[in-house]
Amino acid sequence: MNETYIVITLFGTFLGLLVIGAPVMVSLGIAALASFFYLDENPIKLVQIAFNSVGSFPLMALPSFILAGALMEASGISRRLVNIAESLAGPVTGGISAATVLACMFFGAISGSGPATTAAVGMLMIPAMVRRGYDKGYASAVTASSGGLGIVIPPSIPMVIFGISALGLTVPEEAISQHGVFQSISIPKLFIAGFLPGLVISISLIILNYIRCKRLGYKGTEEGWSVSHISAAFRSGIWSVMAPLVILGGIYSGFFTPTESAVVAIFYTLFVGLFIHRELKWKHFSQALETTTWLSGRVLLILFTATAFGRLLVENQIPNMVASSMLSLTDNLYLIWLLIIGFLLFVGMFMETLAAIMILTPVLLPVTYSLGIDPIHFGIVMVCSLSIGFSTPPLGENLFVASGISDTPLEEVTAKALPFAFISTLAVILIAYVPQISLVLPRLLGY
Repeated sequence: MNETYIVITLFGTFLGLLVIGAPVMVSLGIAALASFFYLDENPIKLVQIAFNSVGSFPLMALPSFILAGALMEASGISRRLVNIAESLAGPVTGGISAATVLACMFFGAISGSGPATTAAVGMLMIPAMVRRGYDKGYASAVTASSGGLGIVIPPSIPMVIFGISALGLTVPEEAISQHGVFQSISIPKLFIAGFLPGLVISISLIILNYIRCKRLGYKGTEEGWSVSHISAAFRSGIWSVMAPLVILGGIYSGFFTPTESAVVAIFYTLFVGLFIHRELKWKHFSQALETTTWLSGRVLLILFTATAFGRLLVENQIPNMVASSMLSLTDNLYLIWLLIIGFLLFVGMFMETLAAIMILTPVLLPVTYSLGIDPIHFGIVMVCSLSIGFSTPPLGENLFVASGISDTPLEEVTAKALPFAFISTLAVILIAYVPQISLVLPRLLGY
């Protein structure tokens, strides 16, 4: 009964404040604070949770990539990358926004973070789309929706957390008799398994983008493709193209982590901007720092309050009860997948991805293993489902980043991002129903 009152206090206060027009951040924070008072806990706990929520090493990539993106804009790197993207997009309807989806895939292999991917690509591509006549809200929406690919395309921090969370799990005896002893999950196998699902989600976003751009009249270039134009763009932007190659090479060779790569991106950009292009001035550097401070603070504030909100749910065993009840409703595998994906989408709306994985993996993984679902397959579906939470309110970190970059109201960006969240959900359902999408590459490579 106590848990019921906590749910009423949390969600009742949150929804009530939203109805009267309070900002999402304020609504989450006050709802969490009200629940602390109801539980007779010291409200200073809210501050402690907020501090811990931003103490993770991977989160350091966010301000670093925002700064790198701002410096790329000032140093001419972004302009040259956009010229290359535009030359390749050519006359295809919605070509430059489709290039944004592909750019998020590429940066996802660098950052391993949804908000960092959105920041890095958004600083480059949102202004480019606006110059091509795109509505700012739509440009922000497609970038925010594609930013979730940052945790699906390997290397992925959430996949590492999933593998760690699965260590030492126990499964029911009947599951062992049917499917064998539960083995530890290989993180490299998870990485390999993430490639094709990431591609499936990307293709679904590109298809929807084409349909919406055709309806909205966002056309490509009138002159079509030009080999000379593409060659000239690549010659001018060779140092710009080298930036992600240097960063990726450092990650895969083991010289630095994805988070450290963000700092490498800053120094590489400074070198190119100061000594190669010679377009970076001191005033640009100070403006980039100001932009980084403002955008990072905006995202971190919503992360503070949403983490406290999610922590209250966890401490009162609410996700565990919901998951257990949900999985006891039916033994139909397809219905169970729909319930799991729906539940993960709901959790992703309110809870930080890494926390959700650490909390729910011990609850859901043994149950799915009992049903004969491959743990690697389940892990990929879990990460893909939670990635959609980056572009759905109220947490929706990518929405806040893209909204801040384009200076567009959050409500407008959210409304235009929801169709992309829907098509991504359909893609995740396809990935869940067809295990081969996740498992074919690991099997071919002998994992």
